[in-house]
Amino acid sequence: MDQREIKSIIESLLFIWGEPLSIKDISKVIQRDKIETEQIIKDMKDDFDYNRRGLQIIQINDSFQLSTRPEHYEWIEKLCLPKNSKTLSNAALETLSIIAYKQPITRVEVESVRGVKCDKSITTLIEKNMVKEVGRLDKTGRPIIYGTTEYFLKYFGLENLEELPKIKELNEINKEENNTV
Repeated sequence: MDQREIKSIIESLLFIWGEPLSIKDISKVIQRDKIETEQIIKDMKDDFDYNRRGLQIIQINDSFQLSTRPEHYEWIEKLCLPKNSKTLSNAALETLSIIAYKQPITRVEVESVRGVKCDKSITTLIEKNMVKEVGRLDKTGRPIIYGTTEYFLKYFGLENLEELPKIKELNEINKEENNTV
């Protein structure tokens, strides 16, 4: 099998799977080692970018997925029917931020940071697939531990959690914005 055929197969796999597909699974299907498969996908990503294709290959942790280019959003939006799903409230966004930065974390720990109850916000975030239960603490009551999902990474265009802005950077931006008002 030549490189062109392997790339074609990988593209088909990513297209048909729809969700992020692990490098391990791709390697197994095309019968190549992980390093060679990663290099082939990197070449494909470069080719897609160089030719300004309407699709791109995005990486989420150790998985890859086909995605439309963000710069085509306004045209895609014209085709799609408007969704009736509401955006996240400020309370939900605050709760999501706390979970993203401090995960794994319990509801009580989130509430101690926010200073208010978070049951509804956490339920909303779970319904929107931004947050999931990642386990339970081994202590009285066995409280649920929460963390973010791969959909959270995809939604915010992050490859992994290390790409979240550092708190120090956010504080500096906030200071700059307050000084310009």
